[in-house]
Amino acid sequence: MPAPWFQTAVLAWYEQHGRKHLPWQQNPTPYRVWVSEIMLQQTQVATVIPYFERFMARFPNVEALAAAQQDEVLHLWTGLGYYARARNLHKTAQIIVEQHQSVFPTTVAELMELPGIGRSTAGAVISLSQNHWAPILDGNVKRVLTRFYAIEGWPGQSAVEKQLWEITERLTSQEQPGAFNQVMMDLGATLCTRGTPSCAQCPLQSRCQAHAQGNPQDYPTPKKKSPLPVRERYFLLLQNAAGEVLLEQRPPTGIWGGLWCFPEVDAQHCWQTALIQQGFTVASHQTLPTFRHTFSHFHLDIHPIKITVEEQLQIADQPQRWVHSHAPGELGLAAPVKKLLKQLSRL
Repeated sequence: MPAPWFQTAVLAWYEQHGRKHLPWQQNPTPYRVWVSEIMLQQTQVATVIPYFERFMARFPNVEALAAAQQDEVLHLWTGLGYYARARNLHKTAQIIVEQHQSVFPTTVAELMELPGIGRSTAGAVISLSQNHWAPILDGNVKRVLTRFYAIEGWPGQSAVEKQLWEITERLTSQEQPGAFNQVMMDLGATLCTRGTPSCAQCPLQSRCQAHAQGNPQDYPTPKKKSPLPVRERYFLLLQNAAGEVLLEQRPPTGIWGGLWCFPEVDAQHCWQTALIQQGFTVASHQTLPTFRHTFSHFHLDIHPIKITVEEQLQIADQPQRWVHSHAPGELGLAAPVKKLLKQLSRL
């Protein structure tokens, strides 16, 4: 497919129908585009907008983000999920300030050396903020291209991904790389969606091979899924005489890294021994309903136990804090913890 036809078709559609009023499109500095691109990974635009606006109000530039405490960054990220994104965002801001004098690198290769920035994100930052040529290949673009060319195979496979990168390199406009990349994302997000795409409104319909075959919903080929394993944890909702609840900060890496959570054990019979070892005297306890939280690679069945404690003789190794369930403060909280705090405030 000749690139000029493809570029003309999508750029004409963008001129008339493209999204041009998203918050990060206003004053599209490398910093603002970078933050938006990290937030948009695995997350829809409508969800990201209020988070982005709050984030920019608190951290208007890379210096402000670099100077912040990780707790505050994670607090503003609470609810977006995939918290490694927030930790990498904070770490990268510090590197840019300390090693690059607060100036964003201007090449894809340099950006990719920073935590949390892959090739597609780097290309988006460079093209959308500075209109420099750099192809992208996010989930939306993959969907458009696999349907247009009827490319079989899961896009996460190295051979398929290599083929898609070659195509997007060939198609990306030299004159208008920013607009081209934006329209490719827009097409995937608004017309060439998962499930049933809106082919009648698509500027690529006349030459789209999946449309010609009558099966665009079959592309891209889904990844073969195995049943997710199930893990169990017992969350200890410790409450003192003042009605405060104990939270612990998790280690900086791993699941919910750096977030504040309830103390937990992996078996029901362990919790009393664990509390005795930490110097607690238990006054009463109540088992709350179990619920499931799903990660990308496993299900976590959470068993909350509300425990009233009278005293504590010693403190644990990791940072701990007593908080009010209705007002825990500006802490980064895992989604299940936020849910349980709200539940406790009503008990």
